[in-house]
Amino acid sequence: MKSVLFIAILLLSLLFTSCITVRKLTYLQKTGISADTVAAAIPEDYKIQPFDNLFIRVATPDPKWADMFNTMQTNSSGINVTEQSADLISYSVDTEGNIELPYAGKVRVAGKTLGMIKPEIENTLKAYVADASITVKLVNNFISILGEVRTPGRYLIYKDRMNVFEALALAGDLDDFSNRQKLQIIRQIEGGSIVREFSINDRNILASEFYYVMPNDVIYAEPVKGRFFRMNEFPYSVILSTITTFILILSFIK
Repeated sequence: MKSVLFIAILLLSLLFTSCITVRKLTYLQKTGISADTVAAAIPEDYKIQPFDNLFIRVATPDPKWADMFNTMQTNSSGINVTEQSADLISYSVDTEGNIELPYAGKVRVAGKTLGMIKPEIENTLKAYVADASITVKLVNNFISILGEVRTPGRYLIYKDRMNVFEALALAGDLDDFSNRQKLQIIRQIEGGSIVREFSINDRNILASEFYYVMPNDVIYAEPVKGRFFRMNEFPYSVILSTITTFILILSFIK
């Protein structure tokens, strides 16, 4: 009977150890003197980096000039972007930060925003195409979400301004064993990468520079400390059945 009691106590201890409190699961809590209204973060424009892919469409009354620079036919109704097709429908940025346009040669794009690149390409193509309308888009607009989320993976983002909550929603949200106070984000910058830690329990994340995600960001959700198992993976029914059977056998023997 002492053995049975010990097993029962151990099972209950594991049960309570695995429980996650509501406070640890709640987003955007008030901490310190946080007010209901938090100054919004100012989103930065993404700056092009080596190995990015730019989709450039040249629209002009004369189709033969447009087809010279377009990587897709001008009558294409839409663009279905995948990682495999990115190189086929776009211009790749080389290691020196340039793209190479037919006849026009190399154009420096690294370290510049899309808004800065568009007029420069228009000016470069004036010698070849008159009255052209230029469209410049970033093709490899992906983020990666890893760790304690329901559906980890790499996701294509279509919005220019996507915040971290919208990004996590792509992965089905954080799971119950994610440490919401210590999420990490890896962001590429000119010359390397930076790693920052932030909490989404605190509503001051709304004013953080990492509130808005950037292309090529990697978000990692680490597990809470002391997580031994998942509630839905632990064989409670098997253990309870074993204990019950053991008690019945002891009762029969006595």
